Amino acid sequence: MTQLYDRHLAASGLRISQYGILARLKRRGPMTINELAAELVVDRTTLGRNIRPLERDGLITITPRRTDRRIKELRLTATGDQRFNETRQAWVEAQRSFETGFGSERAAELRGLLHALVDSGLVPRDES
Repeated sequence: MTQLYDRHLAASGLRISQYGILARLKRRGPMTINELAAELVVDRTTLGRNIRPLERDGLITITPRRTDRRIKELRLTATGDQRFNETRQAWVEAQRSFETGFGSERAAELRGLLHALVDSGLVPRDES
């Protein structure tokens, strides 16, 4: 599935994991690295590998939190917001392609099962 989405997003220069980070920051606003890792159900190391290119390309910033400078906060930049908006149609097309090939009912069922798996606690969330 990752390859399907990455193929659709390739022209934007983003991978599915990076698009997901931008989408979450756009929806939720600034988040700490720990908060974002927990929401995306990834470990901090994996998240770190995905945010470095986003920061390098000016799509996000990583800055100390005002109230506690030890805590790093990720923010979507104006450039990141623009890239997210430009890539949105490619994401929609990837979703459509997946649902066409797999079936919309089966796709909805799969999403439900994946949400249930995460909610079950069997998949550890890195909240350190």
